[in-house]
Amino acid sequence: MSIQRTSFYILLAVVTIAFFWLLLPYYSAVLWAVILAIIFFPVHRRVEHALKGRSGIASLLTVLLCIFLVILPSMIILGSLIREGSNLYQRINNNEIDFSAYSTRIEEALPAFANDWLRSIRLDGFTDLRESVSAAFMQAGQSIAGTVLSLGQNTLQFFIGFGIMLYLMYFLFRDGAELARTIQQAIPLSDDYTRQFVDKFAAVVRATVKGNVIIAIIQGTIGGIAFLSLGIEAPLLWGVVMTFLSMLPAVGAALVWGPAAIWLFLTGAWLKGLTMVLIGVLVIGLIDNLLRPLLVGKSTRLPDYIVLVSTVGGISLFGINGFVIGPLIAALFMSAWSLFGRQQNAKKAEAADEVIM
Repeated sequence: MSIQRTSFYILLAVVTIAFFWLLLPYYSAVLWAVILAIIFFPVHRRVEHALKGRSGIASLLTVLLCIFLVILPSMIILGSLIREGSNLYQRINNNEIDFSAYSTRIEEALPAFANDWLRSIRLDGFTDLRESVSAAFMQAGQSIAGTVLSLGQNTLQFFIGFGIMLYLMYFLFRDGAELARTIQQAIPLSDDYTRQFVDKFAAVVRATVKGNVIIAIIQGTIGGIAFLSLGIEAPLLWGVVMTFLSMLPAVGAALVWGPAAIWLFLTGAWLKGLTMVLIGVLVIGLIDNLLRPLLVGKSTRLPDYIVLVSTVGGISLFGINGFVIGPLIAALFMSAWSLFGRQQNAKKAEAADEVIM
């Protein structure tokens, strides 16, 4: 390899790293612009066809469609969530929510043998245990409410990112096809492998993101309505938490409605607790099994263990965006290795044909 070519590759790597470093402060805006562009691009194609190829107007209309269908409802929910989180945070700080009183109700609701057993394993009796539980609940409540409250801060940064996302979405819709062809030409693979890789990755992204997000929203909505009907504090907050946790297979929303049902049972609200269990098992739990095959499909669906590991890993690395980034990286990984396996099988088949001949 010549010195000029080596120098060019080094320069290419340096400017690429520098470019991504520039995008880092607003990577969330870029990420969601790309995701929404991928999901709504088929809609943009239909709008563009209806407008007889007027790409600019079609792109603008598609962006407006994204705003009214996705972004505006999300902002309304976020505003309500911030208000609810702020109220919950203030009520906890002002001791309006008395966790000690709740734990006393639990102690009174427990049968005598349970109280005797608790006293036997706690040298200082149930009082210390109650204080520990109350402190844990207060700390958890303050942490969740404080996190939600922080979402409403730094408004200028939020609106800058929001503007970047909308601006980028417009050009992704307008120039997306040309940009995709440019990327395909730059990828150092054959045209056939590049096309297969891009097509499979886009299909997995659409199916996984749409399937996971829609199912999670439905499960979180049902859980939030159930919490509201049963009189549980901050139903919107817990509904949103269930929405995010529903993206985790196997456990999901049960991490929220399960402890809530146990809490209702321990406080003596047997009917409410039984209602919560029935809703969680028969409604929230079955939605995943009924809707996921329809929205995701068997051919493009990632295995549950891949989704679980990639989602948890994504959250630990990228925060809340990890709910999407993790499965996207997993989809890229599965697509690459699927093509590699297909290539290896083709080579083995060719070698077998040569041996026969």
